[in-house]
Amino acid sequence: MKKLAAMMLALGLAAVSVTGCANSGAKTSAEATAENPMVLTLAHGLSETHTVHIAMTEFAEKVAEGTDGRITVRILPNGQLGSENENMEQLMAGVISMTKVSAPGLATYNESYHAFGLPYIFDDTQNFYHVMDSDQMQDFFLSSEEDGFVTLTYYTSGARSFYTTNKAIRTPADLKGLKIRVQDMKSQTDMMKALGGIPVAMSYGDVYTSLQTGIIDGTENNETALTTGKHGEICKVYSTDQHAMIPDVMVMSAKVWKDISEEDRQVILEAAHESTESHKIAWDAAIEEAIEEAKTQMNVEFVDDVDKDAFRQATSGMIDEYCQEYPGVKSLLDIIDSVE
Repeated sequence: MKKLAAMMLALGLAAVSVTGCANSGAKTSAEATAENPMVLTLAHGLSETHTVHIAMTEFAEKVAEGTDGRITVRILPNGQLGSENENMEQLMAGVISMTKVSAPGLATYNESYHAFGLPYIFDDTQNFYHVMDSDQMQDFFLSSEEDGFVTLTYYTSGARSFYTTNKAIRTPADLKGLKIRVQDMKSQTDMMKALGGIPVAMSYGDVYTSLQTGIIDGTENNETALTTGKHGEICKVYSTDQHAMIPDVMVMSAKVWKDISEEDRQVILEAAHESTESHKIAWDAAIEEAIEEAKTQMNVEFVDDVDKDAFRQATSGMIDEYCQEYPGVKSLLDIIDSVE
């Protein structure tokens, strides 16, 4: 019923629009004027205080500024039109113009995106930024028009690590027999199995209670979950294995993209990239603040002497299997490896 309601609300939005794709006013950017702009609707599930929403607000402002008001971005936050999956379905149906999703969620439409959910495909945060900002990655992002969407930019969501109520995770052996919450992604479930733990897929909102009641022994996420999610009230050991760096991505419907002139596309891409740079600064500050709060106010211990090579070795076979099952994954990993 919730999914149906979200789609009906989205369809209602489209119904009041003059044109399709939840755009009102001009059908194409070439026809748009400041008095009759092309309006692009961007729906997502984050709160208005989230660093990614703030970055997308900056993006919208820069698009309006760069096009002299001929293109405006209307942002609908807080899951007003449903979940990420529902927003992506709406985008593919031409009901909304843009959305924000976790990158592996796009694998339904382009199998290459499975790669972003795999462990240790980036060496560290510096390598992650270097690769994601490369021309090769930008070419990949814009190569999926035939799949119904293009990716405009990415936003970091940090490095994900394991944390438990009282046990340090220094090697995969430390995970043996532990029930660990993972995101509801095939790659995350497969990773947990490869490391010897017991994967428990559940929504983020259920994690706190599940930790509190012992349904799970631990979970994995970036450091902000300790504070914003209050997980540090229960989990007292955070082991920085940094097994995954899963970006969020801002995507646009290919149907909308084709109605935007080359000049305006460049304005949109530049605005998107600038918002990513701003987000990096905000994200780094959020991580530093979360670590300090977790240490000083929640008594969380941060364990840094983690054997990352052991984790890489334990998951290497899984990555090989993905490359065999999904040729697109191998192609993207080749692109990542090619960035110097």
